[in-house]
Parts: sequence; C-alpha cells; structure tokens
Amino acid sequence: MTDARGRCVYACPEWEALTGQPSTEALDRGWVLRVHPDDRGTATGILDEALASGAEFSIRYRLLKPDDTPRWVGAGGVPSFGIENGAFIGYLGSITELAGGATDTIAAYGNVGRFVPPPPHPATMPIDTLDLIADHLIITHSLIEEDDGAKAALPGARIALLEVGLALAARMRMQGRSLN
Repeated sequence: MTDARGRCVYACPEWEALTGQPSTEALDRGWVLRVHPDDRGTATGILDEALASGAEFSIRYRLLKPDDTPRWVGAGGVPSFGIENGAFIGYLGSITELAGGATDTIAAYGNVGRFVPPPPHPATMPIDTLDLIADHLIITHSLIEEDDGAKAALPGARIALLEVGLALAARMRMQGRSLN
C-alpha cells in the first residue's frame, strides 16, 4: 500500500519471507533495495508514471530473494480515492512470484493504465485475512473493468478497496508504525 506520493506505507508480512527485508525497512522507497539493480529504473519509472495520473499499473521485474538470487515477480496496483472529495490517496497493490524459469529471457517491463494480477504463487499467498481480502478486491477490480456489463459495480469495488486500505492503515497505527 502506498500513499499519494508513491511511498510504501504498508508491506504485508510475506514481504520478509519473499525478500529477507523486514516489512518496516520496505516502507517509503526502501522496497527498491530488494529489486534487482538492473530492474530498479523500470520498477520505479512505471510507479512514478502511474502516480502522475493516478492510473493503474503493472510491472514484471526481478526481486532479490533473502540470499540475493533473483526471482521474477508480477506486481501492480490500483488507485484508491478518498470518500469525501474523491482525491487520489495512493495505491493498493499486489505482488506474486512467477514460475521459475518462465521469464528468465525477458527484461523487466511494465505498463500504466491497466493492472491484471497474475495468478497467486504459493510463496506469495497472503496469510493475513486483511491482506487476502485486499488481493481479492484488486482481482475483483480488474475483472469488473474487463466486463462492460459489470462497470456499475466499479464504484463499490473502489469503496471496498478504500475501506480495506483504511483498515490496514489503522492496524499499522495500532502497531505503532508511522504512516509519515
């Protein structure tokens, strides 16, 4: 989860198992330290481009395991907007490990404007119920956007995403973590 400036304000507990980096060290732009050095520009560039317009985004890049060997992941986010004034307040995102060897010959890439999450991998499956709800809502958001007949449900999905984001933020405050 990010704030409106793209700073990570929440990283799920699985982040540490995936990267070896404590979730608290992933905050702000600390997560970038676990992105393969050759892919950092792509990952941060796509995020920054999406931030400029509050658009969805998706990225494929290499993330460093705890032993610093790379693994390919698919990540992305959907924008969250405030209830009162509809202002962009940040992203709820998802990350999943891709099958080993499946994309070893490609370079990191991404796009702004659409996030279609890859299928979950057992290594990145959320163990926390609130994180799992966020992932399912992100998938729901993506599916609604694909079906013209379901577009009327998009505002409700966005409100649900906002509520989950607020619940994650409240939990962080209770744990004594600062969002600023």
